[in-house]
Amino acid sequence: MDILYASGHATAAEIQHSLPDAPSYSATRALIRVLEEKGHVRHEEQGPRYVFRPALGRDKAKKSALKHLLRTFFEGSPEQAVATLLDISAAQLKDEDFDRLSALIDKARKEGK
Repeated sequence: MDILYASGHATAAEIQHSLPDAPSYSATRALIRVLEEKGHVRHEEQGPRYVFRPALGRDKAKKSALKHLLRTFFEGSPEQAVATLLDISAAQLKDEDFDRLSALIDKARKEGK
């Protein structure tokens, strides 16, 4: 998906060549087929080739993936997810980062009421 989001579109061969430790062409096609069946990828025919594109915009896909992550690992709790993120990355955050996070929390609190 990263390859498709970065380029906007790609053929199966282009995707295969962009993958680290690239699998075979048929394995790449199988992976793309699964992504297409799940609704993450769509294709257009351009001559004899299929050109693949993300089915959703990156922001919409991010939100969908995050909702799935919350349900799967955090019992649907944003608080648990944020606590885990802070636990593993607090040492890397700067004061400005904490200020921005606080501002986002304040904004969400006001909009939620």
